[in-house]
Amino acid sequence: MLALVLVTVALVSALTAMRFAIHGQEVEVPALVGLSPVEAERAVAGPGLLVEIERQYYSPQIPEGRIMSQLPVPGTKVRRGWQVRVAQSLGPLRVAIPDLTGQSERAAELNIRRRGLELASTAEVQIPGLPADQVLAQSPAANASQVAAPKISLLLTATADAEVFAMPSFLGQPLGSASRTLQDAGFKLGNVSVAPPPAPPATADATSPSSAPAAPVAPQLQQPPAQPSPASIIVTQWPPPGQRIVAGAVVNFEVR
Repeated sequence: MLALVLVTVALVSALTAMRFAIHGQEVEVPALVGLSPVEAERAVAGPGLLVEIERQYYSPQIPEGRIMSQLPVPGTKVRRGWQVRVAQSLGPLRVAIPDLTGQSERAAELNIRRRGLELASTAEVQIPGLPADQVLAQSPAANASQVAAPKISLLLTATADAEVFAMPSFLGQPLGSASRTLQDAGFKLGNVSVAPPPAPPATADATSPSSAPAAPVAPQLQQPPAQPSPASIIVTQWPPPGQRIVAGAVVNFEVR
């Protein structure tokens, strides 16, 4: 019984000491709203906290440079070393929001930063008939009032995806008709080469006892290389049949 009592007392003492140690490290978050960043750092230095300016907003009530909100709120119990996130006031809006529609993304960004504003985010949308990389809309709108943050988001036009087709088979067709079909469909005719003639059949071995003496072969004049004509028949094509191709792709043929 004595040993059990001693163990119980030791356990309770350890839990009590741990509780005091944990709560002894907790501090109360001070009120920072209305202070300057320097004053806020001094206010949190005593309790052993940190302060970070996370965002900036326009405010006609809070003077420029002063803290307008904080998280955690004042009075919250936190551990030492905790970071208090604050938003800083930019004062009342003194700059007009520019009209950026029709400008390129680069020109719009330069226009935004020239006025001391920031580019918040961009999104893209495909609009048939409109060139790519053009500002289609913006938020806030041009000359908007009641603007909260010095950031502008842009909606840009994107390049339309090229149409994809399955490569048809032109094997066995005349070159002339295949070329017209390609051009009517918006494709380009690339290289057209003549396939080499098939190899002649093998002759009997001259060393065989049953072979007759070979007759002398008359010298032949070298023929000029054959040229493809509209009547030439397609024997090979690239891309091959069934392959996915985009509009305007180049198609090469080998003919006989």
